[in-house]
Amino acid sequence: MPWAADEPQTLEEKVSLLRHFRASFDEGEDFVYGILDAREDRVLGGSGLHPRSGKDMREIGYWVRVDAEGQGVIAETTAALTRVAFQLDGVDRVEIHCDPANRRSAAVAERAGFQHEATLRRRLIYPNGRRDVMIWTMFADEYPRSPCAGAALEAFDVQGERLL
Repeated sequence: MPWAADEPQTLEEKVSLLRHFRASFDEGEDFVYGILDAREDRVLGGSGLHPRSGKDMREIGYWVRVDAEGQGVIAETTAALTRVAFQLDGVDRVEIHCDPANRRSAAVAERAGFQHEATLRRRLIYPNGRRDVMIWTMFADEYPRSPCAGAALEAFDVQGERLL
């Protein structure tokens, strides 16, 4: 994962990164989320809804710590963020990008109802060279028939008003 090349970071670097995430979220520029356990006292991973390719689409990114793999955390997160993208953000297209070697990530996209649209060769830049990337997509008119449409989710605005 190219974004992990800077790890490990110092506490000061991590605090700065979290402040950047918060500012971008508040400005409506990028939406990064932590994935916590049910007690909300342990970080299991992270995710995001990224408007990298335009206002009418989002890219869902995710990672999970090794000891939380295979527990449905990423499947649940993907379904919830897909609902948010279509029902709250009103986008037309949602994408998931993953390395072709990452079969678990591709399986999450497929089970969620995304379609494998393309594999772009040597698209991602890693510290040790370029790698291919799979592009999985779902469109607004496909969403109502997807497993994501029925995902259990509650969403509230900053004033506590229920959005979903």
